Amino acid sequence: MSKKITVHNSDNKPIYNILIEQDYSLLNDAVKELGYDNRRFCIVTDSGVGPHYTEKISEILKPLASKVCIFTFEAGEESKNLDVVRKLYTFLIEEKFDRNDVLFALGGGVVGDLTGFTAATYLRGIDFIQLPTSLLAMVDSSVGGKTGVDFDAYKNMVGAFYQPKLVYINMKVLDSLDLRQYYAGLAEVLKYGLIRDEQFYVWLLENLAEIYTHDSKVLEKMVEHSCQMKREIVEKDVSEKGERALLNFGHTIGHAIEKLKNFELLHGECVALGMIAAAHISWKRELLTTEEFFELRDMLVGFRLPASIENLEISDIVNTTKSDKKMDAGKIKFILLKKIGEAYIDTTVTDEEIKAAAEFLMVDFNE
Repeated sequence: MSKKITVHNSDNKPIYNILIEQDYSLLNDAVKELGYDNRRFCIVTDSGVGPHYTEKISEILKPLASKVCIFTFEAGEESKNLDVVRKLYTFLIEEKFDRNDVLFALGGGVVGDLTGFTAATYLRGIDFIQLPTSLLAMVDSSVGGKTGVDFDAYKNMVGAFYQPKLVYINMKVLDSLDLRQYYAGLAEVLKYGLIRDEQFYVWLLENLAEIYTHDSKVLEKMVEHSCQMKREIVEKDVSEKGERALLNFGHTIGHAIEKLKNFELLHGECVALGMIAAAHISWKRELLTTEEFFELRDMLVGFRLPASIENLEISDIVNTTKSDKKMDAGKIKFILLKKIGEAYIDTTVTDEEIKAAAEFLMVDFNE
């Protein structure tokens, strides 16, 4: 059954819809409703997703467009940079795209972030639509208008807040999603329960088997609830001046690990490690009980996410964490847990606390 979530701006005016569907059959109608007629459309995708879906999406869009063209770049985080954006700018210029034309981001978080940033900056802004194909993109990166690229291995250092005109989620694409990518996306789902909804956290634990087997009803409910929580947060704080920062739970140390491992680990896997580190600090501050902390760690393992790391220097993790773009007046902005389901922003985390958390991640408890 179709689901529609409407995202509003700070004045409570609707700005775009998130449509959760079981196929692409309604995409033509959804795009037509936006008034796009006889425009140039560019489907931006990567080498992993493109071969599976670009032909189908192109055929759906052709009746509406004056021209449909496709820009494909090499899949992977290493492509999320200004060089690829430059190539896309050149492609759009050569194809004579103007401000009335539309970009379609067909892919995971890398495709969505890069396409959104290009849309925000090409001709000072053209419209774009999100067609997320990974679980992580569906529940997190496609919603909220955060766009950006990495710069010299600094994660999302260049970017803009720029809202899509539509997010169209086809749940069926998850059936063919690489399992490692699937479970990495669950880190962002679990994050919502940990930062603001303990009942959702418990529900996820109770439905672990169904999540393993891709039960369609459970997955649809999981994606819908995650999108609703993301919507509620970003509507209150579009440009991350306050509450939206809670969505960065696990990302501070997670981004440091992601960079230090040269993006060998997936973003969601690094977020999982970062959540354990942040929960470790919360535990040592006696905000979480020992039982809650270790249940959280074991829960991530149950969702096939990593809980330990190797071949990194503790000092490198500490130093890289302190170069995170989320610094606030020279202090690291950490997201910690008061309890399961309630997060808060803290700028008092010390080097010693980061070091202790990193040391905990170095312990392989499976040995």
